[in-house]
Amino acid sequence: MSEKTRYTDEELQEFKELILKKLDKAQRDYELLKANVMNSDGNDTADTSPTFKVLEEGASTLSKEEAGQLAQRQMKFIQHLQAALVRIENKTYGICRETGKLIPKERLMAVPHATLSVEAKEGKRK
Repeated sequence: MSEKTRYTDEELQEFKELILKKLDKAQRDYELLKANVMNSDGNDTADTSPTFKVLEEGASTLSKEEAGQLAQRQMKFIQHLQAALVRIENKTYGICRETGKLIPKERLMAVPHATLSVEAKEGKRK
């Protein structure tokens, strides 16, 4: 029996559905983070409150910075998921870019945007 070189169309469809679900959630999370950073979701007293609340403003700024960093990471994750969808369309999804072998299905279910097998990833660390 020869070694499998790519996933079947049915398997690719299964991965696509998983990725689309993760992409939808990631985009919703990104929008929430972006709204937090831009303060577009509020018409509260924060923008009219007296400036003697210096500590609260400092905490608010820190919180916005953290939300901004999280939003950047979320956008990168979205881009990786979108790239995985392109690989599915090209039928190159699940092929390790280092070894050229198939990445195990279990790994792709856990990390659907993976482009390296565990062996290749561990080899890079050494």
